[in-house]
Amino acid sequence: MSTAAPTVEAPASTAPAARPGLWDRTAVRLAAGAVLPLVILGAWQAVTVTGVVPAYRLPPPLTVVQAGVQLAEDGALWLHVAISVQRVLLGFAIGSLAGLAVAGVVGLSRAGDALLSPTLAALRAVPSLAWVPLLILWLQIGEESKVTLIAIGAFFPVFTTVAAALRHVDPHLVEAGRCFGLSGWSMFRTIHLPAVVPSVVSGLRLALAQAWLFLVAAELIASSMGLGFLLNDSQQTGRVDRILLAIVLLALLGSLTNAALGLAEKKLLRRWA
Repeated sequence: MSTAAPTVEAPASTAPAARPGLWDRTAVRLAAGAVLPLVILGAWQAVTVTGVVPAYRLPPPLTVVQAGVQLAEDGALWLHVAISVQRVLLGFAIGSLAGLAVAGVVGLSRAGDALLSPTLAALRAVPSLAWVPLLILWLQIGEESKVTLIAIGAFFPVFTTVAAALRHVDPHLVEAGRCFGLSGWSMFRTIHLPAVVPSVVSGLRLALAQAWLFLVAAELIASSMGLGFLLNDSQQTGRVDRILLAIVLLALLGSLTNAALGLAEKKLLRRWA
Protein backbone atom coordinates (compact mmCIF):
# COMPACT_ATOMS: atom_id res chain seq x y z
CA MET A 1 0.00 0.00 0.00
CA SER A 2 1.59 3.16 -1.17
CA THR A 3 1.25 6.37 0.68
CA ALA A 4 1.31 9.73 -0.99
CA ALA A 5 4.25 11.90 -0.13
CA PRO A 6 3.29 14.87 1.99
CA THR A 7 3.17 18.08 0.12
CA VAL A 8 5.08 21.01 1.44
CA GLU A 9 3.68 24.41 0.62
CA ALA A 10 6.18 26.95 -0.59
CA PRO A 11 6.41 29.97 1.63
CA ALA A 12 4.47 32.90 0.34
CA SER A 13 6.71 35.38 -1.36
CA THR A 14 6.81 38.69 0.34
CA ALA A 15 7.34 41.81 -1.69
CA PRO A 16 10.31 43.83 -0.54
CA ALA A 17 9.43 46.94 1.34
CA ALA A 18 9.64 50.06 -0.74
CA ARG A 19 12.79 51.99 0.00
CA PRO A 20 12.23 55.59 1.02
CA GLY A 21 13.08 58.16 -1.60
CA LEU A 22 16.05 60.46 -1.25
CA TRP A 23 13.99 63.37 0.05
CA ASP A 24 12.14 61.13 2.51
CA ARG A 25 15.29 60.26 4.47
CA THR A 26 15.59 62.02 7.80
CA ALA A 27 19.24 63.00 7.38
CA VAL A 28 18.60 64.46 3.94
CA ARG A 29 15.60 66.45 5.14
CA LEU A 30 17.54 67.83 8.10
CA ALA A 31 20.43 68.83 5.87
CA ALA A 32 18.11 70.41 3.31
CA GLY A 33 16.25 72.30 6.01
CA ALA A 34 19.52 73.80 7.26
CA VAL A 35 20.51 75.18 3.85
CA LEU A 36 18.33 78.30 3.81
CA PRO A 37 19.11 79.34 7.44
CA LEU A 38 22.84 79.00 6.67
CA VAL A 39 22.45 81.08 3.52
CA ILE A 40 20.58 83.77 5.46
CA LEU A 41 23.23 83.72 8.18
CA GLY A 42 26.02 84.03 5.63
CA ALA A 43 24.30 86.92 3.85
CA TRP A 44 23.66 88.60 7.21
CA GLN A 45 27.33 88.33 8.12
CA ALA A 46 28.42 89.56 4.69
CA VAL A 47 26.28 92.73 4.64
CA THR A 48 27.37 93.70 8.15
CA VAL A 49 31.09 93.04 7.63
CA THR A 50 31.22 94.92 4.32
CA GLY A 51 29.27 97.86 5.75
CA VAL A 52 26.40 97.60 3.26
CA VAL A 53 24.06 97.85 6.25
CA PRO A 54 25.27 99.91 9.23
CA ALA A 55 25.73 98.06 12.52
CA TYR A 56 23.20 100.23 14.36
CA ARG A 57 20.53 98.96 11.96
CA LEU A 58 21.66 95.34 11.68
CA PRO A 59 24.32 94.18 14.14
CA PRO A 60 26.49 91.18 13.17
CA PRO A 61 25.38 87.69 14.21
CA LEU A 62 28.16 87.51 16.81
CA THR A 63 26.81 90.63 18.51
CA VAL A 64 23.38 89.00 18.79
CA VAL A 65 24.97 85.88 20.28
CA GLN A 66 26.86 88.02 22.79
CA ALA A 67 23.60 89.75 23.78
CA GLY A 68 22.06 86.34 24.41
CA VAL A 69 25.02 85.22 26.48
CA GLN A 70 24.85 88.37 28.57
CA LEU A 71 21.13 87.92 29.26
CA ALA A 72 21.68 84.23 30.02
CA GLU A 73 24.41 85.04 32.53
CA ASP A 74 22.10 87.51 34.23
CA GLY A 75 19.37 84.85 34.35
CA ALA A 76 16.86 87.09 32.60
CA LEU A 77 16.91 85.19 29.30
CA TRP A 78 15.75 81.89 30.77
CA LEU A 79 13.01 83.66 32.70
CA HIS A 80 11.73 85.34 29.54
CA VAL A 81 11.76 82.03 27.68
CA ALA A 82 10.14 80.01 30.48
CA ILE A 83 7.32 82.49 31.00
CA SER A 84 6.54 82.73 27.28
CA VAL A 85 6.57 78.94 26.82
CA GLN A 86 4.30 78.51 29.85
CA ARG A 87 1.80 81.04 28.51
CA VAL A 88 1.77 79.46 25.07
CA LEU A 89 1.28 75.92 26.33
CA LEU A 90 -1.51 76.90 28.72
CA GLY A 91 -3.34 78.99 26.15
CA PHE A 92 -2.85 76.38 23.44
CA ALA A 93 -4.21 73.59 25.66
CA ILE A 94 -7.26 75.58 26.78
CA GLY A 95 -8.06 76.95 23.33
CA SER A 96 -7.57 73.61 21.57
CA LEU A 97 -9.78 71.69 23.99
CA ALA A 98 -12.51 74.32 23.71
CA GLY A 99 -12.16 74.29 19.92
CA LEU A 100 -12.52 70.51 19.78
CA ALA A 101 -15.60 70.57 22.02
CA VAL A 102 -17.38 73.31 20.06
CA ALA A 103 -16.35 71.72 16.75
CA GLY A 104 -18.01 68.50 17.88
CA VAL A 105 -21.26 70.33 18.59
CA VAL A 106 -21.21 72.28 15.33
CA GLY A 107 -19.95 69.44 13.13
CA LEU A 108 -22.27 66.73 14.42
CA SER A 109 -25.42 68.74 15.06
CA ARG A 110 -27.29 70.80 12.50
CA ALA A 111 -28.93 72.76 15.28
CA GLY A 112 -25.55 73.54 16.79
CA ASP A 113 -24.27 74.59 13.38
CA ALA A 114 -27.19 76.94 12.81
CA LEU A 115 -26.97 78.46 16.29
CA LEU A 116 -23.20 78.87 16.69
CA SER A 117 -21.55 79.14 13.27
CA PRO A 118 -22.67 82.70 12.35
CA THR A 119 -21.51 84.18 15.67
CA LEU A 120 -18.21 82.29 15.68
CA ALA A 121 -17.53 83.31 12.07
CA ALA A 122 -17.97 86.96 13.08
CA LEU A 123 -15.72 86.62 16.14
CA ARG A 124 -13.03 84.90 14.06
CA ALA A 125 -12.73 88.07 11.96
CA VAL A 126 -11.84 90.21 14.99
CA PRO A 127 -8.10 91.10 14.96
CA SER A 128 -6.04 89.84 17.87
CA LEU A 129 -5.09 93.31 19.11
CA ALA A 130 -8.76 94.26 19.36
CA TRP A 131 -9.19 91.81 22.25
CA VAL A 132 -6.36 93.25 24.32
CA PRO A 133 -8.07 96.36 25.79
CA LEU A 134 -11.19 94.39 26.69
CA LEU A 135 -9.26 91.57 28.34
CA ILE A 136 -7.19 94.06 30.34
CA LEU A 137 -10.38 95.76 31.58
CA TRP A 138 -11.98 92.45 32.48
CA LEU A 139 -9.01 90.43 33.75
CA GLN A 140 -6.48 93.17 34.56
CA ILE A 141 -2.81 93.04 33.58
CA GLY A 142 -2.00 89.52 34.72
CA GLU A 143 -1.52 86.00 33.47
CA GLU A 144 -5.26 85.48 33.02
CA SER A 145 -5.60 88.10 30.29
CA LYS A 146 -2.55 86.86 28.38
CA VAL A 147 -3.49 83.17 28.56
CA THR A 148 -7.06 84.02 27.55
CA LEU A 149 -5.86 85.93 24.50
CA ILE A 150 -3.62 83.02 23.46
CA ALA A 151 -6.52 80.59 24.01
CA ILE A 152 -8.69 82.73 21.70
CA GLY A 153 -5.99 82.52 19.06
CA ALA A 154 -5.70 78.73 19.41
CA PHE A 155 -9.45 78.14 19.46
CA PHE A 156 -10.42 79.17 15.95
CA PRO A 157 -7.98 77.08 13.85
CA VAL A 158 -8.99 73.92 15.71
CA PHE A 159 -12.70 74.74 15.61
CA THR A 160 -12.76 75.67 11.93
CA THR A 161 -10.72 72.71 10.71
CA VAL A 162 -12.38 70.00 12.80
CA ALA A 163 -15.95 71.26 12.37
CA ALA A 164 -15.53 71.28 8.58
CA ALA A 165 -14.05 67.77 8.66
CA LEU A 166 -16.91 66.42 10.77
CA ARG A 167 -19.48 67.92 8.42
CA HIS A 168 -17.83 66.22 5.44
CA VAL A 169 -17.43 62.69 6.81
CA ASP A 170 -18.46 60.23 4.10
CA PRO A 171 -22.21 59.63 4.62
CA HIS A 172 -21.85 56.08 3.32
CA LEU A 173 -19.57 55.29 6.26
CA VAL A 174 -22.10 56.77 8.67
CA GLU A 175 -24.90 54.76 7.09
CA ALA A 176 -22.80 51.59 7.29
CA GLY A 177 -22.20 52.29 10.98
CA ARG A 178 -25.94 52.61 11.58
CA CYS A 179 -26.49 49.30 9.81
CA PHE A 180 -24.15 47.69 12.36
CA GLY A 181 -26.08 49.26 15.21
CA LEU A 182 -23.63 52.04 16.02
CA SER A 183 -24.88 55.28 17.54
CA GLY A 184 -23.73 58.01 19.89
CA TRP A 185 -20.25 57.52 21.31
CA SER A 186 -19.70 54.20 19.51
CA MET A 187 -20.50 55.87 16.18
CA PHE A 188 -18.17 58.77 16.95
CA ARG A 189 -15.30 56.52 18.09
CA THR A 190 -15.62 54.05 15.22
CA ILE A 191 -16.60 56.22 12.25
CA HIS A 192 -16.13 59.94 12.87
CA LEU A 193 -12.91 60.01 14.87
CA PRO A 194 -10.72 57.99 12.46
CA ALA A 195 -12.04 60.10 9.58
CA VAL A 196 -11.14 63.45 11.16
CA VAL A 197 -7.85 62.66 12.93
CA PRO A 198 -5.74 64.16 10.08
CA SER A 199 -7.85 67.32 10.27
CA VAL A 200 -7.47 67.43 14.06
CA VAL A 201 -3.70 67.29 13.72
CA SER A 202 -3.72 70.00 11.05
CA GLY A 203 -5.90 72.19 13.24
CA LEU A 204 -3.58 71.70 16.22
CA ARG A 205 -0.55 72.68 14.14
CA LEU A 206 -2.28 75.85 12.99
CA ALA A 207 -3.43 76.56 16.53
CA LEU A 208 0.10 76.24 17.89
CA ALA A 209 1.44 78.72 15.33
CA GLN A 210 -1.44 81.07 16.12
CA ALA A 211 -0.73 80.76 19.84
CA TRP A 212 2.80 82.10 19.33
CA LEU A 213 1.43 85.00 17.29
CA PHE A 214 -1.10 85.91 19.96
CA LEU A 215 1.59 85.57 22.65
CA VAL A 216 3.61 88.36 21.06
CA ALA A 217 0.48 90.51 20.76
CA ALA A 218 -0.25 90.03 24.46
CA GLU A 219 3.28 90.58 25.70
CA LEU A 220 3.96 93.60 23.50
CA ILE A 221 1.16 95.56 25.12
CA ALA A 222 0.70 94.38 28.67
CA SER A 223 3.63 92.47 30.14
CA SER A 224 6.69 92.88 32.29
CA MET A 225 8.33 89.58 31.33
CA GLY A 226 8.48 87.31 28.31
CA LEU A 227 9.90 87.44 24.81
CA GLY A 228 7.26 89.90 23.65
CA PHE A 229 8.22 92.21 26.48
CA LEU A 230 11.89 91.78 25.53
CA LEU A 231 11.01 92.90 21.99
CA ASN A 232 9.15 95.98 23.19
CA ASP A 233 11.72 96.93 25.82
CA SER A 234 14.60 96.51 23.36
CA GLN A 235 12.83 98.69 20.81
CA GLN A 236 12.41 101.47 23.35
CA THR A 237 16.07 101.30 24.37
CA GLY A 238 17.38 100.92 20.81
CA ARG A 239 18.90 97.45 21.40
CA VAL A 240 18.58 96.00 17.90
CA ASP A 241 20.74 93.04 18.93
CA ARG A 242 18.20 92.03 21.58
CA ILE A 243 15.31 92.53 19.16
CA LEU A 244 16.96 90.11 16.74
CA LEU A 245 17.71 87.74 19.62
CA ALA A 246 14.04 87.67 20.63
CA ILE A 247 12.96 87.04 17.02
CA VAL A 248 15.43 84.15 16.66
CA LEU A 249 14.29 82.65 19.96
CA LEU A 250 10.63 82.87 18.93
CA ALA A 251 11.46 81.10 15.67
CA LEU A 252 13.42 78.35 17.46
CA LEU A 253 10.78 77.80 20.13
CA GLY A 254 8.04 77.69 17.51
CA SER A 255 10.01 75.10 15.54
CA LEU A 256 10.68 72.97 18.62
CA THR A 257 7.04 72.94 19.75
CA ASN A 258 5.93 72.17 16.20
CA ALA A 259 8.41 69.27 16.06
CA ALA A 260 7.04 67.91 19.34
CA LEU A 261 3.55 68.10 17.90
CA GLY A 262 4.83 66.27 14.83
CA LEU A 263 5.90 63.33 17.00
CA ALA A 264 2.45 63.21 18.56
CA GLU A 265 0.96 63.37 15.06
CA LYS A 266 2.76 60.18 14.01
CA LYS A 267 1.42 58.30 17.02
CA LEU A 268 -2.11 59.57 16.48
CA LEU A 269 -2.14 58.70 12.79
CA ARG A 270 -0.69 55.26 13.53
CA ARG A 271 -3.41 54.66 16.12
CA TRP A 272 -6.47 56.09 14.41
CA ALA A 273 -5.85 56.75 10.71
